[in-house]
Amino acid sequence: MSDRRHRIKAALLQIHSVVGLALALLWALVGLTGATMSFEDEIEASLNNGIMHVDATTTQRLTPDELVERLQAAGETGKVSAVMMTSDPSAAVRIRFARGDGGRPSSVYVDPYDGHLLGSPRGEAFFAAVRKLHRWLLLPGDGNGYGRKITGTAAICLIVMLISGLVLRWPRGAGSMKMWLKPNLALRGRGLHRSLHAVIGTWVLPIYLVMTLTGLWYSFEWYKTGANWLLVRPSTSDAAQPRSPRGMVAADAKGEAKGDTKTAITPLTFDRVWSTFLHEQGSRYARALLTLPGGAGTVVRVRSWARDSTLESVRDELRIDAVTGRLVSADLYANKTLGERILAGVLDIHRGAILGWPGKLAFMLAAALMPLFTVTGLLLYVSRRRHRRLARPPIGSLVPGE
Repeated sequence: MSDRRHRIKAALLQIHSVVGLALALLWALVGLTGATMSFEDEIEASLNNGIMHVDATTTQRLTPDELVERLQAAGETGKVSAVMMTSDPSAAVRIRFARGDGGRPSSVYVDPYDGHLLGSPRGEAFFAAVRKLHRWLLLPGDGNGYGRKITGTAAICLIVMLISGLVLRWPRGAGSMKMWLKPNLALRGRGLHRSLHAVIGTWVLPIYLVMTLTGLWYSFEWYKTGANWLLVRPSTSDAAQPRSPRGMVAADAKGEAKGDTKTAITPLTFDRVWSTFLHEQGSRYARALLTLPGGAGTVVRVRSWARDSTLESVRDELRIDAVTGRLVSADLYANKTLGERILAGVLDIHRGAILGWPGKLAFMLAAALMPLFTVTGLLLYVSRRRHRRLARPPIGSLVPGE
């Protein structure tokens, strides 16, 4: 039995070493870029504090369409794709532009009272590039290219590494917390590298598992379909009385695409959508993002965050016809099941935000430690190869006649 266990561990070590050598640099890159984005919102807020806030006055704030018109009248702007409105009287309005508008900024801040341009946010282009590197390795096609599949495959391989690493380091005294969690800093050379690799790997293993399992959501459709089947399977009561009108969205969009040509060529505006949204939400919202449809159709998506919401995933989503102002569907966070809330919060779980700033800090440090395993793993592989070569018995040359 001991010999069999030895063979299994030897095979696992071989797999662990080969996969690690092949993907170590990629994991280090993904880890460092993920750590860089951990406090993106806080960093951007600090960099752009001067243009994100205005002096609140008693003057009535402009509507979304009025803001867009005044901005476009000033020139030097592209096609508007979204407007972020806020209930805070001292907060500026953020207007986003469609992609592919040359060297123009992706978004700008404007004064909600007179519509004058406050400036484009600093750090936006940097974090956009880091995000593309993290998700798609800056390869052509972005989310539709090969980069998405490569990072997803690397995530699956990392799960294999975590499991095999745990099995390989399983100590005889498995009940000893000291053996599991305390590195032996008195060691030198190979012993120290092994201690750091194994013990710190144990510390971050749960975080890496969460990161990889949620990261796969963005890489593979089959994984997303499986997660939906597992967590959002309709119960009998739900089947008898549908709770969410999500299916109406596709039907309405399809119907609108077949509408008259006059509607199709008329530029869509925000004010009717904004009026319907205020009627539905009242003063409950803190921020609301109105996004125009990317292709044909007249349905505008409105994502709304409540005043007490601290997470990106805790939001309502409404779809409103920009021509008629009709509410097409309303997906309210309060009505979501536990499974739906988990899926809606995949990004917050992925970056540790679900646990507040301590969770984001822990996930950031874990991601930043990924290069440590690249370095120590490589050193261990080299020293193991050297040790095997030195331990190999010398082969003497035969003397003729012996």
